[in-house]
Amino acid sequence: MEYAAQIIDLHKEYDLGPVKVHALRGVTIDIPNGDFLAIMGTSGSGKSTLLNLLGALDRPTSGQYILRGQDVAQLEDDRLSEIRNQEIGFIFQSFNLIAQYTVLENIEVPLLYRPGYPPLTAADHERCLEVANLVGLGERLDHKPFQLSGGQQQRVAIARSLINNPAIIMADEPTGNLDSATGTEIMKFLCKLNEQGRTIIMVTHEPSIARQAKRAIYMKDGLVAGEGVFPG
Repeated sequence: MEYAAQIIDLHKEYDLGPVKVHALRGVTIDIPNGDFLAIMGTSGSGKSTLLNLLGALDRPTSGQYILRGQDVAQLEDDRLSEIRNQEIGFIFQSFNLIAQYTVLENIEVPLLYRPGYPPLTAADHERCLEVANLVGLGERLDHKPFQLSGGQQQRVAIARSLINNPAIIMADEPTGNLDSATGTEIMKFLCKLNEQGRTIIMVTHEPSIARQAKRAIYMKDGLVAGEGVFPG
């Protein structure tokens, strides 16, 4: 079996002066290519720390993180940034769009940070138009975030996550700021992306959302406490 990501005995500690916070206490997870994994848990359980490490936004204190066959746990910042840019797409609860940018400009942002910082080309522009149309925003290209609904903003974020054609999408509470109907629409889109072969790793506190993934793990006190969708 080929794996999109594997973490082996992953620990993460935060040194807060006289206190050390053990956010992860030895987590081991295999995530096959094409998986759709939901990570659940209460506040402080370690689920957001785990997602940050899986997204190469942070480094573990100890342990291995093998991303698409490469151990990335202790890579230099520049190399880690390249891997984030090329291998991973991010979707955030708060959308994280740039307020002064249009829909099209927000979708373009990851292209500006490619290795070597090459200028945008006509092919890049066509790719941006393609993903904008894919998420149903082809007629909103010149709109800015404040002119869009929450669901439309999240679709911009999804388009942005796809622009570099990543193998893995990290979604942090992707429906958390949306009403139930719009959340259902976003989940249908994520499921469609998964059916097309993309690996999706999603943090959620909503059992109804987690049930739409292929599997779920439940975090507690920095450990994987179980698998399956739990109530609450």
